[in-house]
Amino acid sequence: MKAVMYGGGNIGRGFIGLLFSQSGYEVTFIDVVDAVVESLNREKRYPVRYVSTNGKEDIFVEPVCAVNGNDTELVAKTIAEADIMATAVGVRVLKFIAPNIANGIRMRKETSGRPLNIIICENLIDADKLLASLIREQLNEEEIQWFEENVGLVEASIGRMVPVQTDEMKEGEPLRVCVERYGFLPVDKAAFKGEIPDIKNMVPHTPFGFYIERKLYVHNMGHSVCAYLGDYLGKEYIYQSVDDSDVQYIVENAMLESARAIAKQYGEDLNQILLHVQDLLMRFTNEALGDTCARVGGDPARKLAGKDRLIGSSGLCLEQGIYPAYILLGAAGGVYQYLKENEKEQGVDAACEVLKEVSGLEETDERMKGILGFYEMYLEGASVKEMKLRAQAMEAERLRDII
Repeated sequence: MKAVMYGGGNIGRGFIGLLFSQSGYEVTFIDVVDAVVESLNREKRYPVRYVSTNGKEDIFVEPVCAVNGNDTELVAKTIAEADIMATAVGVRVLKFIAPNIANGIRMRKETSGRPLNIIICENLIDADKLLASLIREQLNEEEIQWFEENVGLVEASIGRMVPVQTDEMKEGEPLRVCVERYGFLPVDKAAFKGEIPDIKNMVPHTPFGFYIERKLYVHNMGHSVCAYLGDYLGKEYIYQSVDDSDVQYIVENAMLESARAIAKQYGEDLNQILLHVQDLLMRFTNEALGDTCARVGGDPARKLAGKDRLIGSSGLCLEQGIYPAYILLGAAGGVYQYLKENEKEQGVDAACEVLKEVSGLEETDERMKGILGFYEMYLEGASVKEMKLRAQAMEAERLRDII
């Protein structure tokens, strides 16, 4: 059996390629980084290291090989012959790989004609719809019809945390990827064409919006809040940030706000989501991952987008009758970081413009007032404890209003 992993980076090698291999597939990576392609073809395997505060364990993923993404003919042939495929290239790169995927689909239609499922491992709601539109642009009407009938674009929720790989982590093995042990792969059950493949730790589920929002609005959102508060406190690493009791309290309660909203939205068991929150808090303390606040909090413009982790989760909470005090506190940290990273002068007017232009909030949106209130505390140099107390007071006030 042949699996194609489009993207030989940290998630491709450290998660999906590993699961494919453990499920009995020969894995071919497609990438444009010459060093990665050459090393995979030379070694025919690569190491993955599980790291935790209790130690480390090395395993090898084999047999593997690689194809350069610039070799369009070979890429198309590789896709045409695959039994399963996945992408993990980053949302912004999808438009560049869509023509190659379309060529592979076209060749597959003309050769074997077999259905193909592509697991989309990109951190974006509706990534399947985006990739589908990009692929359709490359096909004629007959090919589009075959594509829609025979190619399953399967959204996935990537929960494994894989930090930037340092030279110290690699220890002389340039292909090594250090990861946490968590390795479940929820996927959209309804999106598969034909038989669902048997892949280790893959969890087919419908409706899949539940897992997408749980990942983005609980995991990613909580991670971001932890990063922004950590940066504000001068902490370098996530584990250092969450070690602060006030930060941990804020992060946990922000995730609980989202957890309650998601449970109501999808009719899912709240207790199971709460157990997931506790598991995440423990995983954030994994010192061995060396995950930095700078990496987790990076690209604040994307994280502050209207449907993304901070603004999207706060909107869902309000829809479900939950006031997102702690999420708004975290969003204020995102605004503060956005202005800082873009070397813009800090100020309430500037923050208001960010929330309008980046987040799409109107001045009348109640979240605007809440975020700006916390943002002023960042400007004033308030302690995280003081921010926590303000969020507690806002939460108590809302509860009184309900009662």
